[in-house]
Amino acid sequence: MKKLFYSSILMLLAFTLITSCGKDDDESDSNTDTKYGVINMETNHGTIVLWLYDETPLHKTNFDSLAKAGFYDGLIFHRVIDDFVIQGGDPLGTGTGGPGYTIPAEFNTNLTHKYGAVGAARDNNPQKRSNGSQFYIVENTSGTHSLDGEYTVFGETISGLSVVSQIAEVPTNSSDKPLTDVVMTKVEVVEYTAKEILDKYGFTVPE
Repeated sequence: MKKLFYSSILMLLAFTLITSCGKDDDESDSNTDTKYGVINMETNHGTIVLWLYDETPLHKTNFDSLAKAGFYDGLIFHRVIDDFVIQGGDPLGTGTGGPGYTIPAEFNTNLTHKYGAVGAARDNNPQKRSNGSQFYIVENTSGTHSLDGEYTVFGETISGLSVVSQIAEVPTNSSDKPLTDVVMTKVEVVEYTAKEILDKYGFTVPE
């Protein structure tokens, strides 16, 4: 079943890349009732809300698909460094696991490691392909721009930065793993209109 699930994810990623490349700019929908998905991440320290970028379609579709499948529910933030990042999404909880596949890098000079940016973790592979599920959130208020062009940035935090900071400050061991588990209790895609997102989070949906 797991192999079938992961194969389905890969097929969906490939389909998304093809369709996004062929989309005409005239197809944009100006309807005010259009719904946009955000990632609602409930943790045992509070709720974090993420906006994922259309400019990185493979990473966005992958994260959305994993969230909808409940993949992240119950996983931990296994690497926490104050004034740097909080990192999670490893099913093993060790920093060495993933869903069994990687994602091609989607670098974009306009998407940088600013405060609250969401990036994809990876190993030292020469293509800089991303781990299929591990991600991090930049906690340094000045950003971590030394990572620009090295790791794919595919989203940003639109609510819950105080929760990110709270997690970053928990006591950790010598491997930067929290002494008490920081758990993602529920991660899901929630849809709102652009107005609802603006009213609820103060975030303007890009045109």
